[in-house]
Amino acid sequence: MSEPVVWTEDGSPYSARFGDRYRTRTGGLAQALCVFLAGCGLPARWRGAERFTILETGFGLGLNFLATWAAWEQDPQRCQRLHFVSIEAYPVDGAEILRSALAIDATAQHPPALLARLQSHAQELCSAWGTVSAGVQTLAFANGCVHLTLAVGDVQAMLQALDCQADAVFLDGFSPTLNPQMWSHATLEQVRSRCHGGTTLASYTVAAPVRASLKQLGFHVRKCPGLAPKRHRMEAVCGEQKSYLPPKQAN
Repeated sequence: MSEPVVWTEDGSPYSARFGDRYRTRTGGLAQALCVFLAGCGLPARWRGAERFTILETGFGLGLNFLATWAAWEQDPQRCQRLHFVSIEAYPVDGAEILRSALAIDATAQHPPALLARLQSHAQELCSAWGTVSAGVQTLAFANGCVHLTLAVGDVQAMLQALDCQADAVFLDGFSPTLNPQMWSHATLEQVRSRCHGGTTLASYTVAAPVRASLKQLGFHVRKCPGLAPKRHRMEAVCGEQKSYLPPKQAN
C-alpha cells in the first residue's frame, strides 16, 4: 500500500506519519538545486567522469532525483552514466510524484528549461513507478544512461543491502526530531561505509548530534548559509581531501 500524501491549503505535500512537510510549495526545487546539488559541488564534480553515483536517504516525492536528472541532462560536460541510489521506507504512489512536480510554481525563480525537463521526467518516472516494491530494484532512463536504484525498506537494512560507493550523499529525511532513526549514529555509520575519500555530503539540517556523528566518522563538516527560511545548511566531505568541498556561498 502506498504512503498517503496530504496536500495542504497552500499546495504543500505533507506526511501525517511524521507530522512534517515533504517540501514547501515554492521552495522544494530551490532546495534540491541549492542545498543538495550545489552543496555537493554538482554539476562540476561529475564532469568528465565515466560514472557518478549519488546516495540519498529519503526519496520522498523524488524531487532531488528529478532535479539531478534534469541538471545532468542540461550539462554538456556531464558524466557518461548517472547512478542515483535512494532509500525510502514509505514510498508514495507514482501519481503523487507527478502531482508534486507539476505543482512547482513556474513563476518562481527557477530556470524554465530545467523545470520543463524535470516535469517531463516526472511523467516518465510515474509511468515506471508501478514496478516499485519492497527491497532493492533499479529503473533505467535516458537510454540506459540514468539509473535509479530504489531501496524500499528500513534505512539501516537497506544501506547494508546496497552494493555501491557514493561520490555524493544527499541526507534528506524528515526532521531529526521527528524521524530520529534516519539521522542516528548507526545510520550515518552505514552511510559512511558507502563513501570513499572525497565523497561530498549535503543536508538541510545542521543539528548538532548529526554534525557530531559525521565528524566522529571522519567527515569534515561545515555550516553554510541556508535557504530561507532556514538560516543554515550543511556541507561535508569524507576523509582528508578538503579541496573537494565547494566554495562557501555568500548570504
